[in-house]
Amino acid sequence: MTLTLALMIGAYGITIAALTLLAIRVRQLIGIYKKGAADPTRSGNRGARLKNTLKETLGHTKMLNFTATGIAHWFVMIGFGALFGTLVQAYFLIINPRWSLPVIGHVWPYEYFVELITWLTGVSIVTLIGIRQFTRFFHKGRTSRFLGSGNWKAYYVEATILAIVFCVIALRGLEGALSEETTRNRHYVTTWWIAEMFKELTLSQITTSIQVIAAVKIFVSMLWFVVIASNFTMGIAWHRFLAPFNIFFKRNANGKNSLGPLPEMLSHGKPVNFEDPAEDDVFGLGNRGDISWKGLLDMTSCTECGRCQSVCPAWHTDKPLSPKLLIMAMRDHAMSKVVENEVLVGENAPISLDVLWSCTTCGACVNECPVDIEHVDHIVNMRRFQVLVESEFPTELGGTFRNLEKAGNPWGANRNDRESWIAECDFPIKVVEGVLPDEVEYLFWVGCAGAYEERAKKTTKAVAELLHMAGVNFAVLGKRETCTGDPARRSGNEFLYQVLSRENIETFNEVFATRDVSKGNKKIVVTCPHCFTTIGRDYAQSGFELTMVHHTQLLNQLVREKKLIPVNKATTSLTYHDPCYLGRHNEIYQPPRELLNATGVKVTEMPRNQERSFCCGAGGGRMWMEEKIGERINLNRVDEAIATGVDEVAVACPFCRVMVTDGMTARESDVEVLDVAQALLRAVKPQPEPSLSSDNSQIS
Repeated sequence: MTLTLALMIGAYGITIAALTLLAIRVRQLIGIYKKGAADPTRSGNRGARLKNTLKETLGHTKMLNFTATGIAHWFVMIGFGALFGTLVQAYFLIINPRWSLPVIGHVWPYEYFVELITWLTGVSIVTLIGIRQFTRFFHKGRTSRFLGSGNWKAYYVEATILAIVFCVIALRGLEGALSEETTRNRHYVTTWWIAEMFKELTLSQITTSIQVIAAVKIFVSMLWFVVIASNFTMGIAWHRFLAPFNIFFKRNANGKNSLGPLPEMLSHGKPVNFEDPAEDDVFGLGNRGDISWKGLLDMTSCTECGRCQSVCPAWHTDKPLSPKLLIMAMRDHAMSKVVENEVLVGENAPISLDVLWSCTTCGACVNECPVDIEHVDHIVNMRRFQVLVESEFPTELGGTFRNLEKAGNPWGANRNDRESWIAECDFPIKVVEGVLPDEVEYLFWVGCAGAYEERAKKTTKAVAELLHMAGVNFAVLGKRETCTGDPARRSGNEFLYQVLSRENIETFNEVFATRDVSKGNKKIVVTCPHCFTTIGRDYAQSGFELTMVHHTQLLNQLVREKKLIPVNKATTSLTYHDPCYLGRHNEIYQPPRELLNATGVKVTEMPRNQERSFCCGAGGGRMWMEEKIGERINLNRVDEAIATGVDEVAVACPFCRVMVTDGMTARESDVEVLDVAQALLRAVKPQPEPSLSSDNSQIS
């Protein structure tokens, strides 16, 4: 009786203490979220959000991308909830070792379910421990995705789960021995042999063992609550509660990754009116008080798994940026006892300027994160503050911003030269002076690179020629084009983006006049995925919508319709580089590949391809910044391309073309670089242009 009383006092006492502490800390955590900046964009379409949350959580749709790890993690997640009944039972076993759950306690399907889940949870957590240790042993330093993670937190959680699994299995065996079920039967399908091990114990020893182990199970479970309640930064534990909410409130209610368009810059829960900003408007993310409640939820949901870190091009090339460490730094700062206005970025701040400006906004981190943290949005919001408030940004960007303001393109080239490529074509090209004629089906948005950059101009001319050959009626804006604002926006200069976007939207409204997007007659084809994203998705935030088509999509459609027929047999081998803003940001993977296959060329995939393609290094304004730290990102990518042993690398983005070509030149490689459109052009023309199959300097 004395032992029973002691166990009851201990088990019930720690339960009351743990749950009280947890309730207090949860209330505090909610209070922290409430202090976060307003973000009303997260509550719409709740039905779709709930559906996606259930799908992503219960279906483990992102975790299962990691196969063995995902499967093991799924069983651990299921076990976390499914074994709750065994915890309830433990409280009563201390009082009465023969007690079981009412109704279902001795129903054999339930007993079998408990045993099966327990074993699978145990095997799964051992598997995860093995994977963690294997990774730590064979991947040292920066190659380890766990570098910088709080490993003791992981070890503690793993030990807790193992202890609970041991307790459940031991209790099942002792219960079997108590009921003299020591042979295989349907009530103890997997634990009868454990019951047999205990059959030599006396009745008193069995009942005492049940009481003690039940108390241990309660103690281990409640200690877990005490530990996590004492540590808001223990994401590996908190994510079990917070991840479903973080998934529910993700930027896109339809479940898509938070990529593509950048979110509007909010101040006090409303978009900033740059034409007439309020005196108290907040521009970007400068201190803890500027972090939105969703941003705080992001940070506290981080499991420190390092999957974002393992795919980050900056981290892979020895830059100081790790998406994981950035989120952890922001979390630790937000949860610490610092003054509200302590800065986030700068010298002696949680995040250095080198970290902030190393990001290419490629989106690999967002795509990989199993709990849907929005790393890119946080980085751009911090850049917005640095540019608009602090005027603290890489010196090279100053020239880029001035060029965009004065010349309407990042190179500062003369506006009158936007049409120079037209003179190099031996077929007519319509230039729209006013309203787009009714007979014109597509407006061909050439873009800054396509108009000025010599390598990109070859893509522009190839696309124009292919459209001409296919009988597609298209026109260009010529000098009326100006930069979409992508370089400015991804670099944090939201004000300049707003100026450029308004100018372009005014032009589009004039050009398309009364055309209705719902009728499918308001169409733009582009060669640049950055233009594709900005015009097609970012401009929608200003109420402007149209049908955007990437040139690989349109050309692929024309090949399918037999309007373009490859007639020349390919003689080269080729690999395709997925542009980040065409692939991850817009999920366009197959059209370029289908086009290349249609030409008959042998395509060899690089190890990192499609949604896990490695960035070229040009996104996020990095195209116009010097890469002074670590290895150049484009060199890392071209090394992978060269290793495939192919003759050519095909791209579908002018930025990628520049970076990959420069990388090949730096490596002194004879692997040629061309756009997908050029590969198609040489396949459909009876006599391919010699320049398309000559040396690298000519093709690129």
